[in-house]
Amino acid sequence: MLVRLFETYMEHAPAPLRKIIHIDMDAFFASCEQRDFPELRGKPVAVGGASERGVVAAASYEARRFGVRSAMPGSQARRLCPDLIFVPHRFDVYRAVSNQIREIFLSWTPLVQPLSLDEAYLDVTDNLKGEPSATRIAEAIRAEIFERTSLTASAGVSYNKFLAKIASDMNKPNGRYVITPAQGEEFVSGLPVRKFHGVGPATAAKMERLGLITGADIRSKDRTFLEKHFGKSGGYYYHVSRGIDNRAVNPNQERKSIGSETTFGDSLRDEAACMEALRPLIASVAAFCAKRETGGRTVTLKLRYDGFKTVTRSRTMTKVLCEAGEIEAVIAALLGGLMPLSKGVRLLGVTLHNLGVPAEGDELLL
Repeated sequence: MLVRLFETYMEHAPAPLRKIIHIDMDAFFASCEQRDFPELRGKPVAVGGASERGVVAAASYEARRFGVRSAMPGSQARRLCPDLIFVPHRFDVYRAVSNQIREIFLSWTPLVQPLSLDEAYLDVTDNLKGEPSATRIAEAIRAEIFERTSLTASAGVSYNKFLAKIASDMNKPNGRYVITPAQGEEFVSGLPVRKFHGVGPATAAKMERLGLITGADIRSKDRTFLEKHFGKSGGYYYHVSRGIDNRAVNPNQERKSIGSETTFGDSLRDEAACMEALRPLIASVAAFCAKRETGGRTVTLKLRYDGFKTVTRSRTMTKVLCEAGEIEAVIAALLGGLMPLSKGVRLLGVTLHNLGVPAEGDELLL
């Protein structure tokens, strides 16, 4: 009984009032290329994606105006923007710039949680310079980044990670947005579910089928309803729809896997249709790997049939995989082992485990 009372208290306890900043560099890889090669400035640029099975790792804002984005197959990007300029990635440069930016973060607070080479959360509630205003800290950091790297960054400032992450995207590029504790719940009320961090296209579509279009719609449902339809994630949606996110900024957080999955309105019936549907998921995973300069040795295919039976198939390789073509080769082999289909397929997913840094010269053995 006491345990349950404690759980109930924690469920409704007010979120701690922290001062959280989310810094996100603007089109980081592409901006580094445009900075270092003046002939690329003002032109649509894509990093990576040049090969037949290549994936766009980053796109300049000039390219984004044509619909080009990260995780997009290079062939599709070319169709959208015939004048797109592809450049190879230079991870040594991006890593060096990232280290410069990290030094700036750490001069303000030891509570820095990197999400990738180009973005991080900072908890500046108690900061090293005694500055009481998180907004002023965010402006100072952005100015320092530009002074040291000649690159721009956008910042979101709020009292929790969920809102800070969303805020950093509000005035991109080279902008700043603040959501105060008094504004949080009202801000989320009007936020489309597709803007929720952690809600992908498939989940957003499912929410909309249930009549959940905005944060206010999610807040109108009890936790039982949300967990019935979204499992453990239902508790997360229940809280963030109320502007609550108690997650701390964790400098030591280590990612365990990289994955992407989607659910289909009409079930897939054959191997070709499944493979076609898997390619965007593979592209998304590959782009994520590029942004975080990582990969995985174990590839897992997830497949859910009509009737909700779910199967997974995995293969562990001798090298760390990160390129779309490498991942696709393994996924195709795993999918082939499940053919012919016994039923229609309503969900597919691709995940990398056993994460590590890719090494030069490793051979892909299938």
